[in-house]
Amino acid sequence: MNPVPMVGRADELREIVGQWARVVSGDLSGPGMVVLTGHPGVGKSRLVAAAVETLDPRPATVLAGTARLHSPAPYDWLAAVLSGRDMRTLPVPADGLAWLAQESQAPIERYAPDALLRLAVRTVRALVGDGPAVLVVEDLHALDPASLSLLAELAAAPRLPVLLIVTSQPAEAAVARHLVARTLARLSGVPNAIRQHLGPLAPEFVTEILTAAHPGLADADRLGERVWQRTGGNPYLLSELLAITAGRGVEALESLPADAGPEEAVELTARELQVLECLAAGMSNKQVAKSLDISIRTVAVHVSNLLRKTGSSSRTEAALWAVKRP
Repeated sequence: MNPVPMVGRADELREIVGQWARVVSGDLSGPGMVVLTGHPGVGKSRLVAAAVETLDPRPATVLAGTARLHSPAPYDWLAAVLSGRDMRTLPVPADGLAWLAQESQAPIERYAPDALLRLAVRTVRALVGDGPAVLVVEDLHALDPASLSLLAELAAAPRLPVLLIVTSQPAEAAVARHLVARTLARLSGVPNAIRQHLGPLAPEFVTEILTAAHPGLADADRLGERVWQRTGGNPYLLSELLAITAGRGVEALESLPADAGPEEAVELTARELQVLECLAAGMSNKQVAKSLDISIRTVAVHVSNLLRKTGSSSRTEAALWAVKRP
């Protein structure tokens, strides 16, 4: 369980809930758009989860999906939404649904791209029904071009009673940087769209989290400043730090080495960079192996090389290095 309470995001949470109120009241001619950007570990997914749990009235439907980070395929988001769902009642041709759901037995003959996009929009409308619904799209920066086109269509769709929440790393983290930047700009330009960029937590919020983890903490401000410098205010790294020092008391936090400052240039292979991205996202070796389609033993070798090259003593330190690197 993540020991770090969500702090420092009250304004962002209030904005998302307010956008939902506009969707429910019918004040918007199209979807209520929310675009959340930020570097790995800043808490985009936690904010979305907290917002969805807070919404009142409860959404009639929540459709959520994410990208396959290193092997995207057409309509990844919609395929994730359709996974395990009974699609027999959807008013979409079965062969088209087979393509959209990325089924292995999909017909060899496929629809033209524009026709498939129209079927994708029709499928989402059928799943939403009369709404109001919430659509959650994680990791837009890793989505395939077809999914990006679908998002742009949904964001501009008239009379679609949904709150559309998209999370993404900054466009420069994407493989197709210009395409992702253009999509983020297009989504953010939707009338009444909300654009939020989540940065690191301020020192006072890190102090608040430490106080929650260690009630009665003496000299909390000084220790909070020290931990803030060590983690860069990144909630994921702070969570990892509290996890590895759990049971050892405040003394373990007091003994943290000072921040080493700017990192020297380190040469990493393309595969090591992929593994490093997975570590920064909090993946286990098993999850990394599945994501990159390599063996767990190979992952362990790459992690060992990353620790050596970055001068890190743990996965947490390597993730911290990844977040802080230029």
